[in-house]
Amino acid sequence: MDQKTWDGACHCGAVRFRVRLSDGGLATARRCSCSLCRMRGAVALSAPLDGLEILEGAEKLTLYQFNTRTAKHYFCSVCGIYTHHQRRSNPNEFGINAACLDGVSPFDFEEVIVNDGVNHPSDAREGKAQGVSGVLRFIRD
Repeated sequence: MDQKTWDGACHCGAVRFRVRLSDGGLATARRCSCSLCRMRGAVALSAPLDGLEILEGAEKLTLYQFNTRTAKHYFCSVCGIYTHHQRRSNPNEFGINAACLDGVSPFDFEEVIVNDGVNHPSDAREGKAQGVSGVLRFIRD
């Protein structure tokens, strides 16, 4: 799968969108270890801000922000599925929930880099690790 433009939707279909992924497409897959992402568990793909078009259900999207309130996390107010977020690490990018894209599953990725969101680069303190905190692997039986 090397296409750059994908259609996607939340679980119930109330929110539908089209996204043009950043260079690298599905290879931009990553997770994060921050408090929200640990609980959300989604694999996110990168897209430029002008690469996302909400086709239906913009009024059904709900915004959630926490801590510094820089990142903007969007989810469907009907089914609760996280669709995308504007990143704190790069506010010129969206992270797109890979599982919302037609024909894509988080289990399609054998390895996904996990970024260190606990020690976020924007919160850099001397002596704190930054960058990658690990790799998540899916091994098929």
